[in-house]
Amino acid sequence: MDTVLIRERYKVVRVLSSEADYALVEAVDIQERETPSRLINLYEGELLHRYGRICAGIPREECPAFEGMFLSGDTLAVVFDDCRGTCIDQVFYRGDRWTLDQRLDYAELLLHKALEMANYPPEVACAAMLSDNVLVDTAEQAVRLRFVLHPLPEMTARELPLLAGDQVKKILPRKLASLGAQLDFLDELDAGTFRSIVALYARWREAAAAIRAEQEEFEEQNWFSRGLTLARLWWKRRKSRRRP
Repeated sequence: MDTVLIRERYKVVRVLSSEADYALVEAVDIQERETPSRLINLYEGELLHRYGRICAGIPREECPAFEGMFLSGDTLAVVFDDCRGTCIDQVFYRGDRWTLDQRLDYAELLLHKALEMANYPPEVACAAMLSDNVLVDTAEQAVRLRFVLHPLPEMTARELPLLAGDQVKKILPRKLASLGAQLDFLDELDAGTFRSIVALYARWREAAAAIRAEQEEFEEQNWFSRGLTLARLWWKRRKSRRRP
């Protein structure tokens, strides 16, 4: 296979995706001493002009992963740092063994990442919050986002809290032993209550503190009191759902 260089700087390692007017490649930056890995989104045709406008709106000072964009012939190249981790769906799933404290920590990491994208163009932020692009590094206890900017329909800032909420629900799922503060917050996510990521994050900080406090109080109870607490909670929520 012939070596492919983009702008005499990025050596293509492999093509990750290819379709009409869009491709994604993994490359290494041969002008950098450590030859770091990059993700390059390539656009042609109508997507070239559309994503040129979109990516011009990325606030460089708030997005350290953004390496820049340029034209290469009739192709727009948008370059980001690559990152490593495991897809969120392979880390948090039915039957996993994470403790509540660990779940709260990871939910905080994810929502903080989402908050950092509050000023990004919605098409960029929403693409980064899709499941395939949310990576968890359990060794370093980190959440990282891959900027694979697959073409999306026109997005608004309203979509980001919905997508972030969907990811949080994987980290912090409903369980038989879930208590009121957690269930109330999940109900709000299900209802699509939050119209901005800033509002979601502010509510999350309140909810996380309440969830931790409620869990600590619950764990101080004996087994009988715990069972009674869960039974009362189940009955209360069942009655609430019956109301018109």
